Amino acid sequence: MSSENRIPLITKTAFSCPHCGAYTTQHWFNLFADACSDDQRLPFIPDLKMMDQFRSDRDLSPEDRAPLIEWCSNMLSGKPFFDTGAKNLYNKPMVSNCYISKCYNCHDISVWIHDQIVYPENKIDILPNIDLPEHIKELFNEARQIVTLSPKGAAALLRLCVQHLCKELGESGKNIDKDIASLVSKGLNPLVQKALDIVRVIGNEAVHPGEINLNDNKEIAIKLFSLINLISEQMISQPRQIGELYDGLPAGKLDGIAKRDTRE
Repeated sequence: MSSENRIPLITKTAFSCPHCGAYTTQHWFNLFADACSDDQRLPFIPDLKMMDQFRSDRDLSPEDRAPLIEWCSNMLSGKPFFDTGAKNLYNKPMVSNCYISKCYNCHDISVWIHDQIVYPENKIDILPNIDLPEHIKELFNEARQIVTLSPKGAAALLRLCVQHLCKELGESGKNIDKDIASLVSKGLNPLVQKALDIVRVIGNEAVHPGEINLNDNKEIAIKLFSLINLISEQMISQPRQIGELYDGLPAGKLDGIAKRDTRE
């Protein structure tokens, strides 16, 4: 399964968990609101002192003490969790545009507003090609960090990746369109040319909006990461690997090849 198919999206019932990384089933939940009472008008968060009081309270039975300490610990962690001791929320107003997904593997909870994860910090599960230069990897990883919150921003950063890639391949890096045309004239693989143009066009529309609305379809922005890796695989990794294998041939064989090519 490709990495982009594992990316957390609100349209899926299985994806790579932002907590444990496992590709597994995700259970979805709607949220309901329960108003704070008149005698406690603000949200209540316990402190360590309260948890210590529960531990030392001799009037509490072990059966009562354990869940109270667990509740305090969960609250102090700052992580969302299901409070099994909370009162029933049936007939309470639903909190629209706010959802919870729970991982089948690790049981941790992710919080979503509309179609974006707000907890935990979500970074898509597509790593940059190891042969990309470090400054391009930095742009790639920056785009990974923001793509769920700003697909347009991520697309613009990936377009910048292409610009730097063209420069690494001997072009000016100033005009992507002319750089791609120059690479085509040098025998660029037509499929790689299409991939370059896809990232160029979509990334440019992220800065100067055109017909593609990345906010409505961030999956398009996510696919650009795979295209950057495809481009770098074809234009950096494969030539490097072939060069290393070729240079590893016996010296006599290399001399024979050189003489053959000279005769031709």
